[in-house]
Amino acid sequence: MPQLIGFLELVEVVRQRGSERRSLTAIAGPPGAGKSTLAESLADHLNADDPGSAAILPMDGYHFDDMVLVPRGLRARKGAPETFDIAGFSVMLERLRRNVEPEIAVPVFDRSIEIARAGARMIPDTVRHLIVEGNYILLDVAGWRDLARHYDTTVLIEVAEEELRQRLEDRWKALSAEERVAKIDGNDLPNGRLVLERSQSAEFVVV
Repeated sequence: MPQLIGFLELVEVVRQRGSERRSLTAIAGPPGAGKSTLAESLADHLNADDPGSAAILPMDGYHFDDMVLVPRGLRARKGAPETFDIAGFSVMLERLRRNVEPEIAVPVFDRSIEIARAGARMIPDTVRHLIVEGNYILLDVAGWRDLARHYDTTVLIEVAEEELRQRLEDRWKALSAEERVAKIDGNDLPNGRLVLERSQSAEFVVV
């Protein structure tokens, strides 16, 4: 059974596990759950005590581009499991876990233009706490489940669907009503249900 954990307790767990070598912490959860916020807060706390010791790898950098999604008829489902380069993401996790290069460039998704920017963040070999965050990084389905071998610590964020809906409404408030319905009810919430129902059991749950 996953253990409920508070933020400061999680900081200490991650700090200890990365005290001597690079340790990978996976933070999973549905869209709008607060994965990025938790990852950033965790990195900030670790870096406050030991500058440069923590960095973040968002899964969203491995979105397929629209040049791939449109011909495949997947543009409307952007953000669903089948719209990510799982193999490329796994190879990057392996490189980062080995930590034998002076620094590694990783892609970062630019939400303002819906495009992943290649080489947008550098992770040097001095980083001991690598925080991996994304919807599906603990998903227990073919392809995705193999990612678990890379992680030292796994965390799932659980949020009630009513709260998720409100957060997603805020996220997509610039869209028209019709576009919001398509985005939230046609994509984000179904993806969120998949995460909560089909993720592997995490070591810790943040609620």
